[in-house]
Amino acid sequence: MTGPTPQKRAGQRTALLIAGIGLLWIAANAAGAHFGWSNRTRALFDLAALAGFGFALLQTFILWRKRQHDDKG
Repeated sequence: MTGPTPQKRAGQRTALLIAGIGLLWIAANAAGAHFGWSNRTRALFDLAALAGFGFALLQTFILWRKRQHDDKG
């Protein structure tokens, strides 16, 4: 029995990345509200999450292009 293809594994990693970033962002917001962090500190976590989601979007685009290329050939 064969395992998942490299593209499928890359898609799974990207999905886990998106879910992990989302959970960490929610946890950071909850911690900021609980501990009374300043808006500036909370914005730092927002920007970090935004960068992570941007990276995940880039990974998704690369995977999509790779699948298009493999389907043609």
